[in-house]
Amino acid sequence: MTTAYGLDFGTTNSVLATATGTSTQSVLMHTPAGETDTLRTALSFMKSGMRELACEAGPAAIAQFIDNPGECRFLQSIKTFAASPLFQGTLIFSKRFAFEDIMHAFLSRLRDYAGDALDGRAGRVVVGRPVRFAGSNPDERLATERYNAALGRFGFPEIYHVYEPVAAAFYFARNLERDATVLVADFGGGTTDYSLIRFESHAGRMTATPLGHSGVGVAGDNFDFRIIDNIVSPIIGKGSMFRSFDKVLEVPSSYYANFGRWNQLSIFKTLRDFAELKKLVQASLEPEKLETFVDLIEMDEGYPLYQAVSATKMRLSAAEETEFSFPPLGEGARQVVRRTDFESWIAPELQQIESALDDVLAKTSMTAGDIDKVFLTGGTSFVPAVRRLFEQRFDRGRIESGGELLSIAHGLALIGARDDIADWSARSI
Repeated sequence: MTTAYGLDFGTTNSVLATATGTSTQSVLMHTPAGETDTLRTALSFMKSGMRELACEAGPAAIAQFIDNPGECRFLQSIKTFAASPLFQGTLIFSKRFAFEDIMHAFLSRLRDYAGDALDGRAGRVVVGRPVRFAGSNPDERLATERYNAALGRFGFPEIYHVYEPVAAAFYFARNLERDATVLVADFGGGTTDYSLIRFESHAGRMTATPLGHSGVGVAGDNFDFRIIDNIVSPIIGKGSMFRSFDKVLEVPSSYYANFGRWNQLSIFKTLRDFAELKKLVQASLEPEKLETFVDLIEMDEGYPLYQAVSATKMRLSAAEETEFSFPPLGEGARQVVRRTDFESWIAPELQQIESALDDVLAKTSMTAGDIDKVFLTGGTSFVPAVRRLFEQRFDRGRIESGGELLSIAHGLALIGARDDIADWSARSI
């Protein structure tokens, strides 16, 4: 039987699974931070000798970045650059890395943590891809070429690309007891993807007919930013004023865009904008706010802040209200956050997510009543407002979830173990 690797290369986390026939399992990774089957999609580089770079991935990369402020180059959300023609590479300690170099470096560390997994001699690899890549005007062909270039270095004779929600659908459909039309909603860190698929059993073998796909570059990371923008940014000066000669002006909002990614706070420290921000402290009408902003950056508090925000979001999935607290921001940051407020903040993103759902139904000329099962996967599917979008459109009895972090990788591996793999690949559907 063919052994296949299923690689869910995600914006936030990455998972590797293997399958032989109908048997599948997660690949465990033994990182310096402990054993895991889900690796944070992050990289860090430090100089090691004259020409060598020491590279870590996942939680080890985060630890290296935090322990060596100013000496470490940190990269996260790598996937968001895959389809961007504007991204031609980046310099890391004077060495240029193209996208495929960065992806290969990450996967090499994943392989090392997993005990030499991703061995091209073992079989084929099936990598997931979103229906729509993140970014403006994404080039899907370019992303595919970059994925192939990175994975090709491992020696795989066969590389296939399968839509992530198709893989999740396959993982879910194994348990179907009858033919069904299935809608899969996959909520990642950077994208929301939908696939509508007809599953049927013929002579004991499952077949799938893809009916339609849609997606949007909005997901959980956007929700985190809304919490930061509404709670944290005002505390550190967003919306405050400063005096410039005889004028009173608002502090530029562009400074606060750095909070979209926590590691940007460290990078911001090296930019001219940070020097200008420090100069504004003296001219500010509320200097204590900008002083707090400067302290956050100089003390490299980005990652702890991100953790506090993410934890707040997760607690709001189970409670109507929770407390946000981050001591470096002072007592003023201790605030009660209500779920209703959070839902009002993410309303623009919810609208985009629902519009993409409308799009896949319109493309296929289907109504909610034509859908037999709805499968929700990905961490953002836990957000009550997201789940409510589907409960308002579909009967609750038709909505299922499970394997939120592992379903895509396992589905990819199971598809890869089939003889009809080409029929499931993105180029075919």
